[in-house]
Amino acid sequence: MISKSIEDLEKTIGYSFKDKNLIKRALTHSSFANEQRINCDGDYERLEFLGDAVLELVSSEFFYNKYPDLAEGKLTKIRSSNVCEPALAYCAREFELDKYIRLGKGEEQTGGRNRDSIISDVCEALIGAIYLDGGMEYAHDFIHRFILADLENKTLFLDSKSVLQEMVQAADHTSLEYRLVNETGPDHNKEFTVHVFVGGKMTGEGIGKTKKSAEQKAAYETIKKLKNYKNQKES
Repeated sequence: MISKSIEDLEKTIGYSFKDKNLIKRALTHSSFANEQRINCDGDYERLEFLGDAVLELVSSEFFYNKYPDLAEGKLTKIRSSNVCEPALAYCAREFELDKYIRLGKGEEQTGGRNRDSIISDVCEALIGAIYLDGGMEYAHDFIHRFILADLENKTLFLDSKSVLQEMVQAADHTSLEYRLVNETGPDHNKEFTVHVFVGGKMTGEGIGKTKKSAEQKAAYETIKKLKNYKNQKES
C-alpha cells in the first residue's frame, strides 16, 4: 500500500505524468501485482530494464564530460560506483521513493521496503517511466538532479566505514568500535541505533533500518566531526 499519494511524489521530483499508469507501474512490485490480481497492469520490471539503459547512457555522458582525461576503464569504474545498487538506493531514499512503493503483504512483512535491491530497481523503473512519458530531456534532468548531484558527499557516505577505518589506522594507538545500543520496532520494520567509538570515546550516532545503514551514518557523522576538528586545529 502506498503511504503517500502519487501527486506528492510528482511534486517532489518536479515532473507530472501525462500517463498516470506509467508511474503506478513503476512503483508496483510483482508481489503486489500478484496478490491484487492485477497482472494485466504489470509491475516495474520492464520499466526497470528500460530505465537502466537510460541511466547508463546519461551517466556515461556525464562522466565522459566531467573527466576528459580518464581512460575507458577508469570511467567505467567511476560510473559503476556512482550508479550501483547501494548508490541508487541512497539517492532514492533522499527523496523518500521507498515510501511510495506498492508491495505485497508478504514482501512488506519481510522488510522488502528497506531492501536496497528493490528501492534501486524502482528508481530505475521511475527513470524508464519518465523517459516514456516525457522523453529523454525530462529523464536527463531527473538523473542529473537526483542521481548525479552532490557526488562527493554521496561517495563519502557510501564509503564512510572504510574511510573512517583508514583515518583511524593513520592515527597511532587508536581503536575503532561500533556498538548496537538500541533496536526497536517489529521484525519487518526495525530501527537500529549504533554508536561508534574512536579511541574509546563515542564520536558518532547513526539510526537506520538496518545495522549496516546505522553504522554508515554513525561513521559519516564521525568523519565530519574529525574533519571539522582538523580544520579548526589547522586554522
